[in-house]
Amino acid sequence: MTMTPSRKFELIHETLLAGDNVLNISELCEFAGVSRSGYYRWLNAEPVRIKRESQDRADFELILQAYRFRGYDKGIRGIHMRLLHLPQPVQMNVKKIQRLMRKYGLSCPIRKANPYRRMAKALKTNNVAGNLLNREFTAHGARSVLLTDITYIPYNGTFCYLSTILDAYTKQVLSYAVSASLELDFVLECINLLVEKHGVSLNAKTLIHSDQGFHYTSYRFIQLLKDHALRQSMSRRGNCWDNAPQESFFGHMKDEIDLSGCTAFEQVRAILDDWIDYYNNDRYQWQLAKLSPNEFYTYITSGVYPLQGKPPVHGK
Repeated sequence: MTMTPSRKFELIHETLLAGDNVLNISELCEFAGVSRSGYYRWLNAEPVRIKRESQDRADFELILQAYRFRGYDKGIRGIHMRLLHLPQPVQMNVKKIQRLMRKYGLSCPIRKANPYRRMAKALKTNNVAGNLLNREFTAHGARSVLLTDITYIPYNGTFCYLSTILDAYTKQVLSYAVSASLELDFVLECINLLVEKHGVSLNAKTLIHSDQGFHYTSYRFIQLLKDHALRQSMSRRGNCWDNAPQESFFGHMKDEIDLSGCTAFEQVRAILDDWIDYYNNDRYQWQLAKLSPNEFYTYITSGVYPLQGKPPVHGK
C-alpha cells in the first residue's frame, strides 16, 4: 500500500526523536521522497492536527452512543437520524459519520439472507382474494394499506412465530402477536388488537394485504375481516414483491435482535416486545422525514415537525 506524505512526515519525525538516529532532516526527506519544506509545514501544523483529532474523537463518541442506542446497532443513516433526536440535536452529515466510522474501525450491520420458509402451501384453501393493492403501498396515505404476514423466530433449537400488521404509509407496527405454534388464533388476535387499538382511524376503504398463506385463506380470517368491514387483498402466488415492505421489516428485525441467550418462549417474547417498541418510537427512517414511525404519524396528522430545520420531502 502506498504511504501518504503525512505518514512519511510522521516517520521522519519519529526517527529524528529516536536516540540512536544519525541522519539529518535533509537525508531523511531525500530517503522518503519528500521535501524539507513540506516536512516543516507538516511540523508547524501539529497544533491544528491535535485539535482536529480531539474534535474527531469527540464526534466519534457521539456516533458510538447513537450506534448503540437501546442496544440495537445502526447504519450510517440511522446514526445520523439518532443524532438529530438528541435532547440537544447534533447536525452531522452522513459523509462525516462514514469517515469517522472508517477511521475508528466501527462497522455497520449487514443484512443477512433470510433462511426461513413458510408453512407448506398444501394447507391453504382456495379462498384467494384478488391483488387489490397492486403495490401501491404509499399512494393513499395513512391507515389505507395495512400489510400483514407471519415470520418464524428461531431460538434454542426450536421456533416461535410472529404475526404483525404494518401500516404501509407510516411503517408503524399497529398490532402484533407472538405464538409458540402456528395455530390460526394468534393471527386472528392480531386483527382484533388492530381494531381495538386503531379502529377509529380505519375506514371502509382500508385494505388488509397478505400473501396466500393458509391463515389468510381460512374461513375464520375472511369472516373476521368482513365483520370489521375491512377489505382483503392478497399478493400473487409466490411473488414476495407484492408485500415487500413487510418482508423488509422482518429482515431488519432479524438482523437486529439477538436471541442467542434465549432458552424459553417468554424470553423471546420480551425481546420482541422491546424491539417493536424501539422500532415504532426510536428507530428513525430516512424515508419518513428522518422520524420514527410513530413520530411520522404524529407529524402528518398534526403538521408539526419535531426536529430542528425544515422537514425533508416525504420519500426523499
